[in-house]
Amino acid sequence: MTSAAVRQVRDRDPELPGRLLAEERDALIPLLRSRVEADFARPVAACPEWTVRDVLAHCSAALRRVVENRFEEGVFSPESNARDIAERAEWSHERVLDELERGMTEAGPLIAQAGGRLDKLALGEWVHAGDVREALGASDAYAGAALEYALPLLAHVTREAGHLPLHADLDDVDEPLRLGDASGQRPPARYIGDAATLVRLYAGRPLPDGGDGFELAGAEAGELNIFA
Repeated sequence: MTSAAVRQVRDRDPELPGRLLAEERDALIPLLRSRVEADFARPVAACPEWTVRDVLAHCSAALRRVVENRFEEGVFSPESNARDIAERAEWSHERVLDELERGMTEAGPLIAQAGGRLDKLALGEWVHAGDVREALGASDAYAGAALEYALPLLAHVTREAGHLPLHADLDDVDEPLRLGDASGQRPPARYIGDAATLVRLYAGRPLPDGGDGFELAGAEAGELNIFA
């Protein structure tokens, strides 16, 4: 991973969400197409009521909404998500993956044009890909090649939301990452550990190995969750 790819910049990069989705598409879709039927019924730890297939159906539906510009009132509520999954209940796994692949391909330019309104959605899609990878026993959940796009997008999303400031010294990234409110009104919290665990904290995902492989000072872990 290049240090330049994760250096915080103040200006929004409108192409970043699309690059993240495309990079994850090229890794995730072949992995999913190689899996057996039973794998799609595996439970997902981060989404206890959902299977792998449910998560994929939710992701493909969300991206289809972006492509078709369908954002009715209540969209992405638990009820809306349940309806999207139910609508795809009779679909083959291949059809769900086809829709997901199309969404990960076509949504990027539309997210770029949305002025930042949908940037968090792209980040959420990548996090859900990590949920699926973990459920399938993959070693690169919340990591992999797309991390070089996910980290600067996470920094941007937290900064735009005025989230608490945090300085992250990452074991597997060359340069420190600065996240959240950059106004200086609050001293930044400090994180030391690997990038995947940082993503888990910001996404509110379960931590592996008891969650003791990192250091966090100046904030509680629950304060970092941007999807709560």
